[in-house]
Amino acid sequence: MKRLYVGNLPYQTTEADLHDLFSEAGEVVSVIIVANRDTGRSRGFGFVEFATEAEAEAARQRFDGFEYEGRTLRVDDAHDRDNPRGGGRNTGRRNAY
Repeated sequence: MKRLYVGNLPYQTTEADLHDLFSEAGEVVSVIIVANRDTGRSRGFGFVEFATEAEAEAARQRFDGFEYEGRTLRVDDAHDRDNPRGGGRNTGRRNAY
């Protein structure tokens, strides 16, 4: 399975909307739209998981730069949660300078 990051989503987009859109590129396994903890409002990005890497790549190529409801989507490979950018995790400690 392969996860994609989808950014610049219209705030009213639902997980069902995103599922329907990305299903055009292949078998969607799961969809998550990230919401603000306090308000429950969409933060304008989410993740779509595909059954195969080939389907995810087809979706990335098709939908990166795609205009959806007046916004230009940004689609890229999702990074691992434990290692978001390949660097160390932030432990919350501050350097004492």
